Amino acid sequence: MTEDWKTRTKLVHEGIRRSQYGEMAEALFLTQGFVYPSAEVAEARFISSGPDEFIYARYGNPTTRMFEDRMSAIEGTEDAFATASGMAAVNGALMSLVKSGDHIVAARQMFGSCLHVLKVLGQFGVEVTLIDGAQPENWAQAVKPNTKVCFFESVSNPGLEVIDIEAAAKAAHSVGAKVVVDNAFASPIFSRAVSLGADIIIYSATKHIDGGGRALGGVVLGTHEFIRGPLETYVKHTGGAMSPFHAWIMLNGLGTLDLRVRAQAANAEAVAKATLGHPKLARTIYPGLEDHPQHALAMKQMGAGGTLLCLDLKGGKEAAFGFLDAMKVISISNNLGDAKSIATHPTTTTHKNLTDEERALIGITPGLVRISMGIEDKDDLIADVLGALDAA
Repeated sequence: MTEDWKTRTKLVHEGIRRSQYGEMAEALFLTQGFVYPSAEVAEARFISSGPDEFIYARYGNPTTRMFEDRMSAIEGTEDAFATASGMAAVNGALMSLVKSGDHIVAARQMFGSCLHVLKVLGQFGVEVTLIDGAQPENWAQAVKPNTKVCFFESVSNPGLEVIDIEAAAKAAHSVGAKVVVDNAFASPIFSRAVSLGADIIIYSATKHIDGGGRALGGVVLGTHEFIRGPLETYVKHTGGAMSPFHAWIMLNGLGTLDLRVRAQAANAEAVAKATLGHPKLARTIYPGLEDHPQHALAMKQMGAGGTLLCLDLKGGKEAAFGFLDAMKVISISNNLGDAKSIATHPTTTTHKNLTDEERALIGITPGLVRISMGIEDKDDLIADVLGALDAA
């Protein structure tokens, strides 16, 4: 039985739909529509379609469905819906859960685009309360009878604060609200979100799942009732579905996901330890280090420190830019989760639209550099980072 398979086996085999040709690799169905043998069959399919009956690529596709089935199998949810990007997943999940007059409690430690979606929801009459999500008691204090969603990143971008999923879930469920977790930094490999009480899990598949910097994608996971009900209805009518080609890329990325993510996490821990206490640094931030404020929580929720670390240079923006420009192995970009190591300066890129006060509130200083570790040789990465610190 496939439910008895371990994660690595599911990542390779789960959800396979083979055509009559018996192909070994996942088939890529590049089609926008499907042919019906009769008008009666077309009518019936628009009323109710079976698991291998498709209507239009915006609604579903055999390749995309393979990706969705594989993701739900490894995450431990009933179903999944693949989207055009991680932000399409965030937007779709939130939009399909709330209406004007409803209330959302969200952690303020969040990616800039996620904060923007919350701002848009506020313009349409949804009340949004931003809290310090790293303090577990704040969730219970913020929920109200009309709270419909508690939303947060399980590991915040970019400050790497770890949110207590169990605490947020307890608070949300006490008023009948849903827990929506953006789990991109944890990755499916280190995810225990379902067992900790999350109702809906979101991934930017652009990150670890692809792992090669090739394509955009996202996925929303949850109950069959939610995924094939309000979420699918919203996404298929607003056009945020994943393309079959990108689903095929993601399927191929999943095969090596466990191997890559564990290697990336090992590299991140090694570099974090090598930089700890460096004279050029105000802080080394990595959940796998014992000095991290939520180290114990990170070990409980993920079992590892993750694939990202942050270095806060004492010299501010000038020192951060000097550090970035001096690196030879690690590239400057704004993605993460790739096999190649990537460094980002959040103040001037991903979080540039926040005010200085808003950035300070979530720990983004002018000297902060976020590094997503790849699968390069550990010693080369350590040498690159230490050499760049010397040059900063």
